[in-house]
Amino acid sequence: MGVMPVKKLIITMSLPMMISMIVQALYNVVDSAFVSRLDPDSLAMAALTLAFPIQSLMIAVGSGTGVGINAMLSTSLGEKRFDKSDAAANQGILLGVFSFAVFFIVGFFAVDPFFAHLTSDAAVIEYGAPYLKIVTMMSFGLFIQMTFERLLQSTGLTFYSMITQTTGAVINIILDPIMIFGYFGCPALGTAGAAYATVIGQCVAGTLAFIFNITKNKEIHINLKKIITPDFSAIGRIYIVGLPSILMMSIGSVMSYFMNKILDAFSTTAVAVYGVYFRLQSFFFMPVFGMNNGIIPVLAYNYGAKKRERIDEALRFGVILAVCIMTVGTIIFEAIPGVLLDLFNAKDQVKAIGIPAMRIIALHFPFAAIAISLGTVFQAFSKSIYSLIISVCRQLVVLIPVAWALAYFTNNVGTVWFSFLVAEGVSCTLSIFFFRVVYKQVVEPIAKTDSKKEVN
Repeated sequence: MGVMPVKKLIITMSLPMMISMIVQALYNVVDSAFVSRLDPDSLAMAALTLAFPIQSLMIAVGSGTGVGINAMLSTSLGEKRFDKSDAAANQGILLGVFSFAVFFIVGFFAVDPFFAHLTSDAAVIEYGAPYLKIVTMMSFGLFIQMTFERLLQSTGLTFYSMITQTTGAVINIILDPIMIFGYFGCPALGTAGAAYATVIGQCVAGTLAFIFNITKNKEIHINLKKIITPDFSAIGRIYIVGLPSILMMSIGSVMSYFMNKILDAFSTTAVAVYGVYFRLQSFFFMPVFGMNNGIIPVLAYNYGAKKRERIDEALRFGVILAVCIMTVGTIIFEAIPGVLLDLFNAKDQVKAIGIPAMRIIALHFPFAAIAISLGTVFQAFSKSIYSLIISVCRQLVVLIPVAWALAYFTNNVGTVWFSFLVAEGVSCTLSIFFFRVVYKQVVEPIAKTDSKKEVN
């Protein structure tokens, strides 16, 4: 952390997570591409888009809890408090089971009212409700996978985490066409088949992550008695850090819910286009997030070591690489939006809305890269409140009101997509402002401290 060349260090730290996230993006796209072939009017695609806020909420709960587990586990290991690190691991598993129980109840009671509230199209509900019930009521694999992968990542075993994520994604991709369309003797299950393929992949990945923790992870000790016995002190410490992360990631779920409501007022085709965009953009956003996960510990370590030059180099490299990745995304979206839509069996009515939408929204990618990469500073230096403020402002304070206003006053779905540019402009501006505040408070004093030492 303190001596390896910074660029090499960042690539070494980030590459496994970037690959994992690209694989995750790939299987989301493949999953939706198969589902889009179930009907010619993109109703199945619209159904999955309407289901996305609940799926996103599950991921937010799992990931946010994982952040809390990571913080408690890493701190305890650093302090050589192995009783606390074991408590973090075992109570984290208990919280994963508890999260599954909550979403089982959501799936059983809330899915039908949820879809009825979002759309009156019976075909969309018929496609979407079974899918969402399966992925919520059978989400045990998701939460166990996320929990055990976090334990691997927290103890430096990111390679094994990459294997579990890749395995789950590949299984999902293989099972999708078999279960959706009914190959090799399997009944054709439609969107329910896509859901079963997803949960089977998650269960296999979760099982593999569990095995890796038992056989490869020597830093923690998993004990069934400790899992089933609640330790409210440990749970509290996990959620002190994890709850803000859950809230921050849940903002995206709320945003998607309201965007679906706004777009459904125009047509289910507009909802489907939004879903297609959301899946395709992950090919460029997810690698940037993966890179950030590799940069954060580099920044934190070198802040502790008082090495400002390495902090500055890591920040410069991170911003440049993020902007390059996202600029490639913009170029692809601008150049071949029709080809991208064809991946989802897009008909003329989908392309009529989707092609201009892709080109408008993609203009904000480079600005998003700046905002995302500068956000590493807030997480590395324990200033995550700024990340929360920026997320709230971007997605709720700006994006949704602007999208609603454009829809209401122009009555033209084509203008709604400009709300993404406005929101990202605000996000980028706030990110630069808060970055300068944090940099001045946290990083600049390092040079003054070093200079005093040299004088003395």
